[in-house]
Amino acid sequence: MKICILADFKDGPWGGGNQFLKALKNEFIKQGSYEIDPTIADVILFNSHHKLKNVIRIKMKYPDKIFIHRVDGPMTYRGKTGVKLDKQIFRINSLIAEGTVFQSEWSRQENYNNGMHNNNFEIVIHNSPDPRIFFPLDKKQTYDGKRKIRLIATSWSSNPDKGFDVYHNLDNKLDFKKYEMTFIGQIDKPFKNINQIDPLPSFELAEKLRKHDIFVFASKIEACSNSLLEALHCGLPCVVRNCSSNPEILGENGEVFQDKEEIPIMLDKMINNYEEYQQQINLPDIHEIGKQYYSFFKRIHYEQIEKTYISKSFNMYIYILLLNIIFFDGN
Repeated sequence: MKICILADFKDGPWGGGNQFLKALKNEFIKQGSYEIDPTIADVILFNSHHKLKNVIRIKMKYPDKIFIHRVDGPMTYRGKTGVKLDKQIFRINSLIAEGTVFQSEWSRQENYNNGMHNNNFEIVIHNSPDPRIFFPLDKKQTYDGKRKIRLIATSWSSNPDKGFDVYHNLDNKLDFKKYEMTFIGQIDKPFKNINQIDPLPSFELAEKLRKHDIFVFASKIEACSNSLLEALHCGLPCVVRNCSSNPEILGENGEVFQDKEEIPIMLDKMINNYEEYQQQINLPDIHEIGKQYYSFFKRIHYEQIEKTYISKSFNMYIYILLLNIIFFDGN
């Protein structure tokens, strides 16, 4: 069974979805199951609202192929634009996708709450970063109390929902005689005490993560944060905001804060039990995630015995109808 991921892969620092799909693609290549040409592949994996016109064209021409939709969001927090994107995602999922992959249980339930319908085949599979890049030090880092505690946070986006209320609060109130903090990514406004570094390529980012002690993650709305997973896979215990999928993705690998004023107390607790926090970090790697995706594709391939084949003349009608419904209805 050959798999094609229908995405525009970006080199260098980019969003979490791009980074994960590149890692998944590399895993399928390693397994010998990847096919770059969608016309040859048995399974087409497409992502959220991206490249939907291409998805429709390929589906109409090759209705016997299995289309899997990796869903993000929901996007309603973006206002009218987000609501429109959600409508596109929900419609394409109902009309095109044989199977749906949600990145977290939180994302699945929130998409349902916003009007998405169940698919016959669906599954929750968390993301995982490229293990060739994001891995812990061979020797677990310890904190001996003779230096400052090194905190780090990252974000590709400067959207306020990425947690800048928390980061600026730490910038103003953190004891910088005891701590030092680095933020890697784009920011909404300058920090006074936190060291800010522009977005880095993955290899450099991973090296920076491994030089720090604790990852602080304050984003409000995440289907499954790659930034959080990258830090965990580099061996950093994390303190995360109790929002959206964050606690689900964190698991037992750190602490969850409800109020930003709780963070210093949690940091003290984590430093006092640092080795214990590090030793309990346990997450599935991209090999296991790739197996979950492949098993899901295989199940659909075998269970979907009877499929409806649309005649060529009807294909064009459906194609035009789908494009009109999804892209030009103005809703």
